[in-house]
Amino acid sequence: MNRPPLLWRLLAYAALGVASIIALFPVYAVVVMAVSRAPGFSAVVTPDWANLTLDHLRTFVSTHDAQGRWLFGRQLINSLIVAGAATGVGLLFAASAGYAFSRFKFPGHRLGMVGFFVTQMFPGTMMIVPLYLIANHLGLVDTVVGLVFVYATTSLPFCVWTLKGYFDTIPIDIDEAALIDGASRVRTFYQVLLPLVRPALAVTALFSFLGAWNEFVLAATFLSREEKFTLPVTLYRHVGAYGADWGAFAAGSIVVSLPVCILFLTLQRHLVGGLSSGAVK
Repeated sequence: MNRPPLLWRLLAYAALGVASIIALFPVYAVVVMAVSRAPGFSAVVTPDWANLTLDHLRTFVSTHDAQGRWLFGRQLINSLIVAGAATGVGLLFAASAGYAFSRFKFPGHRLGMVGFFVTQMFPGTMMIVPLYLIANHLGLVDTVVGLVFVYATTSLPFCVWTLKGYFDTIPIDIDEAALIDGASRVRTFYQVLLPLVRPALAVTALFSFLGAWNEFVLAATFLSREEKFTLPVTLYRHVGAYGADWGAFAAGSIVVSLPVCILFLTLQRHLVGGLSSGAVK
């Protein structure tokens, strides 16, 4: 195969370099604002590398309420509980539902999948009012448990579709072989099929965790007390109608993104398999 001319390769490298700079510039701007003493976006234009500071980070993580309680620690725990529990609950129901939709043909099978698909066509903000009314009726407004169930239900359609598609790639002969060996349907599902869909579970868990960890609108609607806030709501409090502490906001953005980066690196091996599954079929 003939290699492209040198000029075209140089142009391609130049285009990729420009695209990389554009993509990485927001990250650079956030980091510079987080460690610079200069206020606002002026730190990005003229950064003072000789006077770096961690004051903005300390401002974000050292907030206390009127009773002297450490708010950031409580809000970090709230975010971890909400995102982790919502992911776990969503995966528990989505895995079983995806298996059922993949392996069984029952009345309402096609209608159920279409219903899951249709719900993804509308923005989540359309569900704020009915979800709030249901949560208020159950006494779950301004509680972490209520937010967990809201996030789990809103992410369930995506999780079901993803896992159902992965179950479809596994030959049904594996189920039949396990059943012939004496395994029940439940044992076949938990001990045979779930280990095979581990890459898909990792992908689904990551997207569910990301959605719950970064979500702001529902959290700001359902939570009103500072000690119940999740980190995105806390982050928003640094940007007001009459002013903004961009340094603390940038430092908080870095802190909020760290757990997601750690989770991504942890699941990286499974993510590659999950995202490329079925590519050779």
